[in-house]
Amino acid sequence: MLDTHCHLLLPGLEYPWLAQVPALAGQVFGLNERGPGQILFMESGATDYRAEARLVAGLVRQGVLVGQVASCRPEDDGFADWLAECAGLGVRGMRRVLHVEPDSLSETARFRGNLKRLGAAGLPFDLCVQARQLDLAATLAQDCDGVTFVLDHCGLPDIAGGAFDPWAKGLARIAALPNVMCKFSGFAGYAGAENANVATLRRWADHVLDCFGPARMLWGSDWPLVNISTSLAGWRALTAELLSGLTADEQAQIGHLTAQRVYHLT
Repeated sequence: MLDTHCHLLLPGLEYPWLAQVPALAGQVFGLNERGPGQILFMESGATDYRAEARLVAGLVRQGVLVGQVASCRPEDDGFADWLAECAGLGVRGMRRVLHVEPDSLSETARFRGNLKRLGAAGLPFDLCVQARQLDLAATLAQDCDGVTFVLDHCGLPDIAGGAFDPWAKGLARIAALPNVMCKFSGFAGYAGAENANVATLRRWADHVLDCFGPARMLWGSDWPLVNISTSLAGWRALTAELLSGLTADEQAQIGHLTAQRVYHLT
């Protein structure tokens, strides 16, 4: 499996969101703790996101990471300069976390204009939105049809709360757009430890498969946050069971082939 959503918490950087996740606070989450594998680093919410990307670039150059998805601020004037610098940092895509921001952030002409710059550079944009924001995200992707979007964590479904129908409707709408891919990740976290099992997750996973199909899906661990509900090994095992009905070729699409195509990895 090519892990397209692995966070690392690097020394010397600050991560304010850890204060809200006591289960992870005070621990080390580096490559030694993560273990070996094909890993695409996902920006980890560092206060200084540019310093984070510059540090991770060193790991990419060493060959221990296949690349990185760097944080960005498409709402800022300096986006073009940051995009230009990222060309030398092993950046394969960018992300601006939107599920904790006002809905209006992604609706401005500057935000969308800068995303179109990203698309022109051949880089995808990872969409991290709440289930209630899926319609908003679909409008964004439709307006920026020259950009490839990767929907993180299948649109953050409230699996623990059983809110299937509104999420399922929103997911079907955004999946109708050919420039949107879906990251098969985060299910364990949004289910919670008690519901991180095949019996609970089956219908959610099947709906993602029905909407996107294996050729538009890619796998991610969401490590180390996955440890709150299960473990990296536990999520791999769940993935294997949830996708066991697919052919070997279809599993390979989700496991690594879609990621290689979308993020231009070799």
